[in-house]
Amino acid sequence: MTADVTKTPVPAAITTPSSVEAGVGTLEFTDGYPTEQTASKLRDHLDYLHGVEAFMNTVQGVSTYALRRGFLDAGVMDGDVLLFSELMDSRSLFLTGNADTVYFWSFLDLTRGPLVVQTPPDSLGIFDDLWFRWISDFGLPGADRGKGGTYLLAGPGYDGPLPEGGYYVRHSRTNLVALLGRSFINQNPGNDPAPTVDQIKEQMEIYPFVPGGVGSSIGAFLTGRGPLGQLVTPHSPRFVEGTGLAMNTLPPADFGHYEMLDALVQMEPAEALDTELAGQFAAIGIVKDEKFAPDARLRKILGDAAAVANAASRTLGMGAHPTDDFRYYDGSAWWNMLWVGGYEFTNPPPMITADGIEPFPNKGARQLNGRTSFFYTATGTTPAMCMRLTGVGSQYLVSNVDPDGEPFDGAKTYRVALPKDIPAARFWSFTLYDNQTRSMLQTEQRYPRAGSQEYPSPATEAEPDGSTVVYFSPSRPDDVAKGNWIQTDPERGWFVILRLYSPLQPFFDKTWRPGEIEPVR
Repeated sequence: MTADVTKTPVPAAITTPSSVEAGVGTLEFTDGYPTEQTASKLRDHLDYLHGVEAFMNTVQGVSTYALRRGFLDAGVMDGDVLLFSELMDSRSLFLTGNADTVYFWSFLDLTRGPLVVQTPPDSLGIFDDLWFRWISDFGLPGADRGKGGTYLLAGPGYDGPLPEGGYYVRHSRTNLVALLGRSFINQNPGNDPAPTVDQIKEQMEIYPFVPGGVGSSIGAFLTGRGPLGQLVTPHSPRFVEGTGLAMNTLPPADFGHYEMLDALVQMEPAEALDTELAGQFAAIGIVKDEKFAPDARLRKILGDAAAVANAASRTLGMGAHPTDDFRYYDGSAWWNMLWVGGYEFTNPPPMITADGIEPFPNKGARQLNGRTSFFYTATGTTPAMCMRLTGVGSQYLVSNVDPDGEPFDGAKTYRVALPKDIPAARFWSFTLYDNQTRSMLQTEQRYPRAGSQEYPSPATEAEPDGSTVVYFSPSRPDDVAKGNWIQTDPERGWFVILRLYSPLQPFFDKTWRPGEIEPVR
């Protein structure tokens, strides 16, 4: 038999059989064309897939929106500063907040033009946009290097005059900017936060930028290179007390995620997103300047998608995904996803050498699991949260399970030993969090923390060999110092974060390593 020279051989691998068995069921085709039932089934499945993607790839944006919503609901308006004068306690539902530093938080609205922010000295702070994308550090890792600085924030599309000098000028892709600041108390007598709070109130300023004023010379006006404006008297923002404030800043874990996502998309310019990500939203009906109105069919599908996406995000956020290499030490439960992908979730943070930084090879891909893991349990992003520089910034290790891989049980007693010479130049701490809320665990112990500071709870006491042992249990064990115990709730699972402020070299080269959190038999 001779081959038909009028036809090109067609490999079976490029064709679609008349019947395909798949996870969604039997898919049927008539010579490559789907039956009506198959097309309908695949439409539902695609909507489901896009729903899962749109949830997991927007955890960061919806979290920021929920954070601002929580501020507004608590009476903290844009431009106000939420200030925790006695530190954050467990009354406030914030993703993994600490009880070690004086927090000051604000949302800044740039829709009417740039804003000027005078930041206080001796702080760690960041400006992030409404998608938790890093804009700038301020404070110790920022351009002011901890001396306090004058930052000018310009929003998307701003093309007006900018000053010749005198400001650190930064640009945001969104009109709303999140300001997250932490100031220290370890240098104060008795770790009293009052002097730190007074310094923030005295030196922090937020006010509109006036073109042609401070930062613009008369010569620029006379030569036609800029306007001549009025000098503005800087003024302090309204400070709202945060300590003890019962407020909820957590994002929803159900269909409400998509409703918040839609609200976020509508309130910011379309250019704030890349088209690929925006396409995931559009596939489920979330489009800029269009009403999000899913019918009963799509609403049910998105409800199912949210349930699975939240479960997957939670698995990543608890460090339990079986193939992610987030562990900081071999054979240990201590982990941090940032050491795998850095603050942009692309490449590990660069090595620091005598010749400068040595970046890792660029893989050219976003580490989606790492990004979802981080933002499911944390807020804010900056290079300072994951860098190999000693004596600057802060570093974090998370533990969710005991050495046998069992999650921590609030009804049991656990202990952990930290070897002597804990590598933190400023201070270190443990803070306990509720598995469900990822916020501070609520018990009779108002501040669920232990550490080297003597406020807001007593400092830990070291063992004779210099090590430090901390216990976690519903009631304080006999002969355990008050500062060496964190209370748990028998009805709640928990996890813990170890914080090292101004970390030292033994942390980075791993010659110092915390013990595992072990049940007391």
